Amino acid sequence: MPAEITRRQFIKNAFLFCATLMSANLVSKALRQETVFAATGYDKEALYYNTLDKETVICLLCPRQCVLKNGQRSFCKVREPRNGKLYTLVYELSCSAHVDPIEKKPIYHMLPGSKSFSIATAGCNLRCKFCQNWQISQEYPENTSNRYLSCEDVVRFAIQNSCRSIAYTYSEPTIFYEYMLNTARIAKAQGIKNIWVTAGVINPAPLTELCNVIDAANIDLKGFSDTYLQEVCDERLQPLLNAIKLTKQSGVWVEITNLIVPTLNDDMQMISDMCAWIKENLGGDTPLHFSRFWPMYKLKNLPPTPVETLKTAKQIAEEAGLNYVYIGNVPGEPGSNTHCPNCKKTLIERVGYFVLENNIVNSKCKFCGRGIAGVWG
Repeated sequence: MPAEITRRQFIKNAFLFCATLMSANLVSKALRQETVFAATGYDKEALYYNTLDKETVICLLCPRQCVLKNGQRSFCKVREPRNGKLYTLVYELSCSAHVDPIEKKPIYHMLPGSKSFSIATAGCNLRCKFCQNWQISQEYPENTSNRYLSCEDVVRFAIQNSCRSIAYTYSEPTIFYEYMLNTARIAKAQGIKNIWVTAGVINPAPLTELCNVIDAANIDLKGFSDTYLQEVCDERLQPLLNAIKLTKQSGVWVEITNLIVPTLNDDMQMISDMCAWIKENLGGDTPLHFSRFWPMYKLKNLPPTPVETLKTAKQIAEEAGLNYVYIGNVPGEPGSNTHCPNCKKTLIERVGYFVLENNIVNSKCKFCGRGIAGVWG
């Protein structure tokens, strides 16, 4: 019997994988046919800045608040002032567009098994030494392969590819704020969900406006140490925590990801403190994804995260009162499944990014009737 179950799961998983590849190929072909490749975008006045004088502006999008003179480029590499106005250089200028499983974001508690049309531009307002997309996030838009992809086209491609959501992801969506915001407005009017996959480095005013059109966010809480965040990611802890709380309070469905990097942020007391903060400030039903680190970019000298470290972190989180704790980046790991906090039965069984079984009915466990937090319908 176990062999037959394994065979059935393998066949179903292979089918879903092929279907996703076909969707990605279709959208790539359509993009090649209908969009124009370009080195840079057209000038689009940015939101959230103040003019200091005719040659100087201050960007108010994120806590860095870059003060820029004419011709200077922002820390994120995609914003530039000219004659007292600030411009975004990546508006409708996508360097990546794909059809992904929503589980890849990772978002586990919204529309499981559905597809998400995912876009990104060059640039980022962080400098994470472990970045897996550094070829686009750490580059100027002049140096990436870009295509003009209008806000309307993003929504159109999402509909054509049967995507129930659009994800702003891969690099840091905050830096293509205007592109994301306007696309999300159009998508929302069409009944398509919007997902913000982010490090959460953003000021309260733009975040509040964004939350009006965003349905879900996966926010990287990369570590619960200001020292670690400054040295490894070039960010600060408290502004991030403030952004996470504001996003949750605004009614957005929030999931948290913590990448555990061996020797750098794998201290179990720090992880315990982080879990206690999540429980107190976001609630026990907030999904937490512990993600396995793989050597890349500037941290190739470190080993992959031991699976036992991830399992220990999961146990600590559950003991802290978090109901939905997951292990990611470990193929075949059952820690990616969703279990009912009440009867403990498997509600959603996953293999990689694919859903093999879903036992949530009308937002409840079909076995015991307990309500399961998320966006299911």
